[in-house]
Amino acid sequence: MRDASTICAISTPPGSGGMAVIRLSGPEALPVAESVFRSHARGVSLSGEPARTLHVGWITDGSREIDEVVVALFRGPHSYTGEDVVEISCHGSLYIQQRILELLISRGARIAAPGEFTQRAFLNGRMDLSQAEAVADLIASTNEAAHRIALHQMRGGFSAEIRHLREQLLRFTALVELELDFSEEDVEFADRVALKALTVEIEALLSRLAGSFRLGNAIKNGIPVVIAGETNVGKSTLLNALLNEEKAIVSDIHGTTRDVIEDVVNIHGTAFRFFDTAGIRETHDAIETMGIERTFSKLRQAEIVLLVVDLTSSWTAVLKLIEQIRGHIDRQHLIITANKADRQLAETAAALKALPLRENEDLVFLSAKSRENLGELIVRMQETLSANKVGAHEVIVSNLRHYEALVHAREAILRVQEGLEQQIPGDLLAQDIRECLWYLGSITGDISEDEVLGYIFKNFCIGK
Repeated sequence: MRDASTICAISTPPGSGGMAVIRLSGPEALPVAESVFRSHARGVSLSGEPARTLHVGWITDGSREIDEVVVALFRGPHSYTGEDVVEISCHGSLYIQQRILELLISRGARIAAPGEFTQRAFLNGRMDLSQAEAVADLIASTNEAAHRIALHQMRGGFSAEIRHLREQLLRFTALVELELDFSEEDVEFADRVALKALTVEIEALLSRLAGSFRLGNAIKNGIPVVIAGETNVGKSTLLNALLNEEKAIVSDIHGTTRDVIEDVVNIHGTAFRFFDTAGIRETHDAIETMGIERTFSKLRQAEIVLLVVDLTSSWTAVLKLIEQIRGHIDRQHLIITANKADRQLAETAAALKALPLRENEDLVFLSAKSRENLGELIVRMQETLSANKVGAHEVIVSNLRHYEALVHAREAILRVQEGLEQQIPGDLLAQDIRECLWYLGSITGDISEDEVLGYIFKNFCIGK
């Protein structure tokens, strides 16, 4: 998979701008750059300059000057890719960018494939697979929480957890497979009690990591918040207030919202994906009925449900709606949003305040029309799933590939536990442990089949 060619590409977003950066990486990066660069300082040769230095000069095509640029030098292995890297900062004209690229290609470089700079960083040991994937997540992050997760993963926090698990399992795998060489002597090198304790510890950690995917995926793509309630209770008014724009049609006519209206807004560093749904009521309108069915479907996909209840309605109707919604959700955080607080019925408001709330429930009184107490609702949403919940050193899984690998690894370790209880032979135990190791290794790229043998020869001395 290694490629000895020198690659180049524009690293800044496509289009015109104030500045653009063109990156070179490979064994001939410095000579290629030097062939088109003329420094303002006399006698300066890029190949002879130290790493991590900046040089001002001209990009030239023979005697013709193309642009005045700043060139940054990075020498392998202490660079992003682990190879010699040159970064050319030029003016952001599309013509200038293309001319410089054409010059670099004419001198022996080639256009980089998508992600090839990061791929080379992985192949050269500068980062593992999970860190490489975190680079893409970091670039795509649109809120503080997603940025924090990607940055922690790129720094190796997730990789450290996975490698710690693998190191512990490798030792036992080596011991179990060592027993196979002495099968006729009926000896056990691997302490089964200690192995079982380890599998319990690993299963708990894998469950925690896999369980964090729900939060990580929500933060990465925007926390899904469903605004539900009966018709004409102020759901669309609340959506417009949260988005700070007239996104949804507000009307006194019942059943105005017949389909799901969706939008994303970044609130204090956390991205929320709001869904305004059709009002829940009994109706014979076929289209409105479909909209209500979609409302219940969206409830199951949400992380937060804002149940808007009308404080001008009777307590019996409000309680019936709350119980109906409770029957359609389980793990979601329910915020009962008591709207029209400026016109409330005293009996309904008092009964709602006395309502026993469950573990994942909150109650907020507000007026969506006047935006009274809207800030309190936002605080409750942030406290539920926010950037503050993601600690600086907490590992949160946000990548679907990682999640699937963790699920498979956990299934394998559960089979190891079951095998220990049934006292199955060591070769069958080793097979399940190897499978767990393989899935863990697929996350970071450490999937060499020679690891177990290497561990045996490094840590054991047989016949000496």
